[in-house]
Amino acid sequence: MNKAIFSMLFLAIFTIGVSSYTNAQITSAQVDQLVEKAMSKFNVAGVAVAIVKDGSIVHEKGYGLKSVDTKQKVDQNTNFEIASNSKAFTTTAMTILVEEGKLSWKDKVKKYIPEFTMYNEYVTNNFLIEDLLTHRSGLGLGAGDLMFFPDGSDFTMKDILSNFQYFEPVSAFRTKFDYNNLLYLVAGEVIKRVSGISWEEFVKTRILLPLQMDNTYSSLSQMNDRRNLAIPHSTGTGTIRTIPVYQEMVNGAAGGIVSNVDDLSNWMLVHLNKGKYGKTLENRLFSESSQHEMWKLHTITDANPNPRYNSHFAGYGLGWFLSDTKGYLNVNHTGGLPGMLSKTIMIPDLNLGVVVLTNTESGGGALFSAVSQTIVDSYLGLDDYNWIDKYYSRMEAGNKAADSVTTAVWKTVAAASKIPVETRNYVGIYEDKWFGKVEVSIKNNQLWFRSYRSPKLNGPMSFYKANSFAIKWEYQDMNADAFAIFSLDEEGKAQSIKMKGISPNIDFSFDFQDLDLHRIKN
Repeated sequence: MNKAIFSMLFLAIFTIGVSSYTNAQITSAQVDQLVEKAMSKFNVAGVAVAIVKDGSIVHEKGYGLKSVDTKQKVDQNTNFEIASNSKAFTTTAMTILVEEGKLSWKDKVKKYIPEFTMYNEYVTNNFLIEDLLTHRSGLGLGAGDLMFFPDGSDFTMKDILSNFQYFEPVSAFRTKFDYNNLLYLVAGEVIKRVSGISWEEFVKTRILLPLQMDNTYSSLSQMNDRRNLAIPHSTGTGTIRTIPVYQEMVNGAAGGIVSNVDDLSNWMLVHLNKGKYGKTLENRLFSESSQHEMWKLHTITDANPNPRYNSHFAGYGLGWFLSDTKGYLNVNHTGGLPGMLSKTIMIPDLNLGVVVLTNTESGGGALFSAVSQTIVDSYLGLDDYNWIDKYYSRMEAGNKAADSVTTAVWKTVAAASKIPVETRNYVGIYEDKWFGKVEVSIKNNQLWFRSYRSPKLNGPMSFYKANSFAIKWEYQDMNADAFAIFSLDEEGKAQSIKMKGISPNIDFSFDFQDLDLHRIKN
């Protein structure tokens, strides 16, 4: 899922830089120095890194703290929520079922879920199993994620399956890439109905146990002993602080796995070994042809010409982003949940894999990119490009631009605080077809927004301009404050609400712009 943080957020386009690691693979000591510098630069509490090369683990280590409160240290077995890096486990689970003849990539979803309904009849009736996994549905980026971001809502699989019909497509079916988490949840439901066991149980018994990923869990609820669980952190308020661990969705197929770099080394090795595992590679999880299916382009994305890497193509396979780097296939994915960010990169032709796990937002995203790219560059024989400073500059510029927008909004709100507003004209209950009911009421002499189905989405509404109000959510684990823009009737009474995020840096999973709330009760 990604992150709820978009998997392509920190892709860079830069030219060649200054030499340091040229034609020399980075050493463990240099990885230590790299990570420690990055942690200091990006203000990240904890990090774990693993490198696999030529069938062996050549580096795995934890750095920093599981929690700034307890001061307990991260090690190679410390568990992190890996978020959208879970998607490749879902496609591997599907692959196993395909090889067993229990389903086909070209089967229609309705064959297994008759109640599955998309935004028009043609798409509903022609939506294939592989369409669930390739982000080409025609729906917009993160459509419907607001059902699960923030966590704690009461939406069910039944809601998901019926709510797709209410979303407005932004492109023609199978013509454009737009990242979607909900369809992976539907894929998890397909696995459940075909196998007869939950996605969590299937992944545990058919993937984790065979690969001896003994300290990995397909859901947070399976992790009874949480003493070695990294705690998420946020720096959104200026200082680093712990925030609550994100709770599960209806299943873990989009982002539910909790793992560590030691176990994820086994995960990378089985893919680099084209499905084989065991001491002498005597066992097989999936076939080489299935590996090819997962690692071939299903949906094309823009490939930015990159002189440093001579990149020419990019796209999405089945649970993996794909591109070319110096003539080699680059297989990668990122993951993001509140305070939990991860990245996996494999260069199969070099028999190389790198995984970086972090527990701090927002610097963790820049860190996992800077660290992983520096490591991969060293194995490509490229110059040290000083990725840390480049990502830091990019992050700071982005934050500065976003802060200027949000600061201006709240200054306008403060200046408008003495403007009289007929608050009674806005009070009422409003409903969106897929998100359900929200209530605008008066609390402590101020308008207040409350979602019925997503209880963390509540907070004061302050007059901004015209018929618009700025909402400061009580939930501040992620940057999600939003505008509520009212439409009024001829008497000045509010009839409907449209919404959008205030900050340009708002996570795409807060898809407020997709809501269409209409008054149903005064």
